[in-house]
Amino acid sequence: MNFELKIMGTASAMPISDRNPSAQVLSVHGRLFLIDCAEGTQQQIRRAHLSFLKIEAVFITHIHGDHVFGLFGLLSTMAMYGRTAPLYIYGPQALGSVLKFYSSFFADGSNFEVVFTPVSCSAPTMVHESKNVKVQAFPLNHKIECYGYRFDGIPSERHPDVPSYAYCSDTAPFEALSSFVKGVKVLYHEATYPAEMKDKAAFRYHSTTRDAALCAKEAGVQTLLIGHYSSRITDFDSLLKECTDIFPQTVLCCDLMEMSI
Repeated sequence: MNFELKIMGTASAMPISDRNPSAQVLSVHGRLFLIDCAEGTQQQIRRAHLSFLKIEAVFITHIHGDHVFGLFGLLSTMAMYGRTAPLYIYGPQALGSVLKFYSSFFADGSNFEVVFTPVSCSAPTMVHESKNVKVQAFPLNHKIECYGYRFDGIPSERHPDVPSYAYCSDTAPFEALSSFVKGVKVLYHEATYPAEMKDKAAFRYHSTTRDAALCAKEAGVQTLLIGHYSSRITDFDSLLKECTDIFPQTVLCCDLMEMSI
């Protein structure tokens, strides 16, 4: 059993011409799990040739715009496609008010239920379980309430070795984080700034390349993916080198990149 990951966006707060803000789709046996939903996500889903109707659940890290501004458009498109299956959405408590606003003004003609489950935890906590995957949320260290998500395949006699993936976007480094993602095969960790901009990263509760690489090393993961790049970044080779000097198995994400886990 493999997880198939598709990167919808790798920019941070400001979208640029060749990079959308944060969103990813994880496919597990044809079931799609959307992680964050920035502006332009549904266009990226089209470009990736994915089905809106196969999205089973959406996991939102926090309610900064570059992680949620695409949600209204996505829900509207699902309704126009005639979706009837429930859509499960997970995120901080404040996301509930955002979804209620959508329902009040834009949900006429929608024939599917949005099932919102607020996330609130101080340690890894199970939030969703399907036939082949279980999902835990864990706290991140950002300006506002923010969570990461860990996806673990469910082992069986036939498939004892299962994939695992963790998503950490928008966080300042903190000691416990590596334990939350310990041993995952692939870790996505924001690297908004190069190491030389560590003061700006700390002020904005973000991570540098060095922070991401050290977390991956401490957690013993197999592969590190980095993204959520500042719009100021132009030298991506140097950004990657800062990571590989500490953690050689680092991959620089780009929009619409695909990876089998």
